[in-house]
Amino acid sequence: MVIQIKKYRELSLDELYQILKLRVDVFVVEQNCAYPELDNRDQDADHLIAYNKESVSGYLRIYYPEDSKAAIGRVAISQDYRGQGLARKLMEVALDSLEINDKWKTICLQAQDHLLGFYESFGFKKKSDVYLEDGIPHINMELSKK
Repeated sequence: MVIQIKKYRELSLDELYQILKLRVDVFVVEQNCAYPELDNRDQDADHLIAYNKESVSGYLRIYYPEDSKAAIGRVAISQDYRGQGLARKLMEVALDSLEINDKWKTICLQAQDHLLGFYESFGFKKKSDVYLEDGIPHINMELSKK
């Protein structure tokens, strides 16, 4: 398994297609959730892509909503690779890449409520009550850098 970080313009058409297909498969089809998957954040995001040979098996993106804040989102793992620690590895690579740059004082994410413990294991703290986002319970979380 190889993980690469790419800017939007560095993605090949095949990579972009596989990423979008994975995200739609996971968030729209599996979770039966119609929502605006294409939100105009991809163009300025860093894309972390886990490859198994030439196919995308896992993904997340990092985007930058404010000058000193980074956000992690769209964490998706292909069904064939779940339960193997791939989401943890993607998060570790994402957090390591953000640690290199002192500009990011806070890293935030919108976690699905059932994944609260997973994100807490990286040091993220709850910053909101549970709320429904597209019919799925979510909670805002943040990780403040020391």
